[in-house]
Amino acid sequence: DRAAAVAAMRHAGQTCVTVSIDRVDFREPIYAGELVTCKARVNYVGRSSMEVGVRVEAENLLTGSKRHTNTCFLTFVAIDDHGRPQAVPPLEPHTPEERQRWAEARRRREVRQALAAEEHRED
Repeated sequence: DRAAAVAAMRHAGQTCVTVSIDRVDFREPIYAGELVTCKARVNYVGRSSMEVGVRVEAENLLTGSKRHTNTCFLTFVAIDDHGRPQAVPPLEPHTPEERQRWAEARRRREVRQALAAEEHRED
């Protein structure tokens, strides 16, 4: 959450709060003594919300080998001093990788919105 919050706040230029953790995928274990690195990037930006992807890697310090161990997606909202949502700068993907991450994040957002609407109808 901390690595993702840093990415969100750097992009927004203001305070951001976590509103959801969408998915956490555990690919491999992390062993005692390994160096853990979290890499966070803003994948998608709405009006006031952002999806941040976090890639976790473990490095064996004796061999130097690195493994992708975890991935997760978090949604943040930028807020003002009174806790009200604030607009954030748009995200303009330029590279093919950035465009792919943006498209995948947009699909995840649509799924989250559909699930939220369904849950709201059930209440």
